[in-house]
Amino acid sequence: MSEKDTDIVYFISFCLEQYKVYKQLSGTKVSELFDQYHVYDYLTDNYDVLHTQGHQWLNLDIDQFIKEQK
Repeated sequence: MSEKDTDIVYFISFCLEQYKVYKQLSGTKVSELFDQYHVYDYLTDNYDVLHTQGHQWLNLDIDQFIKEQK
C-alpha cells in the first residue's frame, strides 16, 4: 500500500468517526450509510481537496452528498 493510500484510509476513518459523533449514530450505521450512498468512493476520489477541510465542513459536505444520492 502506498503512503497516499494509507493517508486515504486514515482520512476515511477520521470522516467516519466525525460523522458518527455529528449524527449520534453507531459506527456500524455510519458505515452502512457510507456504503449505501457511495460516500467511501466520494471521499477517496476527492481526497486531495477534501482532506484539507475541517471536520464541520466535511460533515456538512457528506450530508449534502448523501442527500444528492437519494
